[in-house]
Amino acid sequence: MDDAVELVVDPSGWQAQKSAATRRLILDSAIRCFVELGYAGTTTTAIAQKAGLSRGAMLHHFPSKIAVVKGAIEYLHGKRLKAFRRAMGRPIDASADRVMIAVRAFWDHVRHPMFVAFFELSVAARTDPELAAILRPSQESFEREWYATARDVFPEWQGAGRQFDLALDLSRFVLEGMAVSFMTQADAARGERLLEYLADKLRELRSSSP
Repeated sequence: MDDAVELVVDPSGWQAQKSAATRRLILDSAIRCFVELGYAGTTTTAIAQKAGLSRGAMLHHFPSKIAVVKGAIEYLHGKRLKAFRRAMGRPIDASADRVMIAVRAFWDHVRHPMFVAFFELSVAARTDPELAAILRPSQESFEREWYATARDVFPEWQGAGRQFDLALDLSRFVLEGMAVSFMTQADAARGERLLEYLADKLRELRSSSP
């Protein structure tokens, strides 16, 4: 007689996976609501509807709007960093225009819906101290990662402390400002001219470094 094989199912493990998947669904839905409805228009009911869940089911995982927002900011932060590292970490041929490749990579990053969601939260945080307190650590963490990643990707800037800092600040504020402007009035030709001009200025900074 063959020995019977007993299949052991771990209900707690399955339940944990299901719960994690539901939380990700809720957080993705919250981010989509920030983009489509704005922060003020995002409610727990709207998030639940976007996720295809009952409001009660959503509140089981996140008992309030601010709890969803906190979770969404942490989740969004992780997704932005992952996307940024992926964009900046692609192999660059030695003969390629490394400056322009980097400019375009960050330009693509700030035009992504993830940046739109983060910008929407940043604007709302201006008059919402509770939201600002949640958002600020994420912003600071992203800036540290942006700086460290750029250092790793562009070793030729080693020793160019002031110029390197200026290059990063110039790139970030110009491209983020362009992205915000393009949310309501996109102009591809003007955008392309500005990308070329920014790349030229970054090369000038590089050539003036020690």
